[in-house]
Amino acid sequence: MHTPENEALRRDADDPGHRHLFHIPPADGGRYPDTAYLAGNSLGLQPRATRDELLADLDAWQRLGVEGHLESERPWLPYHELLTAPAARLVGALPAETVVMNSLTVNLHLLMVSFYRPAGERTRIVIEDSAFPSDSYAVRSQARFHGLDPDTTVVRLKPRPGSDTLGTEDVLDFLAREGHTVALLMLGGVNYLTGELMDIPAITAAGRAAGAVVGWDLAHAAGNVPLALHDWDVDFAAWCSYKYLNSGPGALGGVFVHERHLGDPSIQRFEGWWSTEAATRFEMTPVSRPPATVEAWQISNPPIFAMGPVRTSLELFDSVGMPALRERSLRLTAWLEQLLDEVTPGRPLSVVTPRDPARRGCQLSVRIGVGSANELTKRLRHEHGVVADAREPDIVRFAPVPLYSTYHDCWRVAEALAATVEKEGS
Repeated sequence: MHTPENEALRRDADDPGHRHLFHIPPADGGRYPDTAYLAGNSLGLQPRATRDELLADLDAWQRLGVEGHLESERPWLPYHELLTAPAARLVGALPAETVVMNSLTVNLHLLMVSFYRPAGERTRIVIEDSAFPSDSYAVRSQARFHGLDPDTTVVRLKPRPGSDTLGTEDVLDFLAREGHTVALLMLGGVNYLTGELMDIPAITAAGRAAGAVVGWDLAHAAGNVPLALHDWDVDFAAWCSYKYLNSGPGALGGVFVHERHLGDPSIQRFEGWWSTEAATRFEMTPVSRPPATVEAWQISNPPIFAMGPVRTSLELFDSVGMPALRERSLRLTAWLEQLLDEVTPGRPLSVVTPRDPARRGCQLSVRIGVGSANELTKRLRHEHGVVADAREPDIVRFAPVPLYSTYHDCWRVAEALAATVEKEGS
């Protein structure tokens, strides 16, 4: 390593982030007591406030039983509304366009029920070739549900030869050529594998101009990069809350539907008790009266104890603000990139994430040329106390999350890679 450790410590003193608000796991190896945790793109760390906030909701159940629906400090009947405004601010939406519910793939299916309506020659669903497998399974099953062949209906866009990432220009070129056949364009806002941030407004505009519905999977974008879904004219979006939003494993996801679709009686939806107007819910009528908001896409009453950690996390994001987090993310990720540039030459390692800061979030993906990604991450953890994320066969993902990661964490990553991966020919 060319960069001394005290340089990382100096940067942390000048730019400390909000690490004190989180529980940092103890290291499982190496010479430092705490883990250098760079796997927040897979599962975020637990905020210190989460336990007490969740216990308070449990205490209300203990004290009040069913009366907690209306009488607890945070009444359960309208509990989901506590999450609406901060979630809307996080993704750049109106409160009427935003709701927290279900898990990510369930929400994508509910949205595709409404917005994937193949007809005539316009039947195709477009995703990226490196889409997360769950998205691939979801769109293929939607094609089959409509009686279509998923092998011909689902289009998987690949990077051009010699590139590791799918460029915005590649998507725009495809739409210019074949947009008339596309019923639904549904890409990941930040690619889970490479960490590439897509140009959401440009792609959305091109997709809608081609006559397609445009939806986004924001699993790796929400809480990672600033979003403006309403202004960008996105049709719909969904995201999870257990990665950058630090709401716990399998946490509830979020949904956005643009206001131009709200209250449109021609849009089909699956409905349940929570799809009807709240004011009339307990009239117990057999016909739903959905509100002219995204809450019409809700089906079941929300799980309060699953909502609590999401609410706690959203309040944290509200207090810090995405602009400040993005600025620190740019500094922290650039520092990790600088350190990796010292380590990768001469070793079978290469960064596949775009170097342009505007084309990435806080993740840098490293391709390894020797051995397996899983084996490397095990060694990093057990020998150096560095936790990263493997995607077999050859990608290791490092995410310096601006809320709790440090410059010293990044320095430890580079030091661990230098010690673990031998130079070629040595």
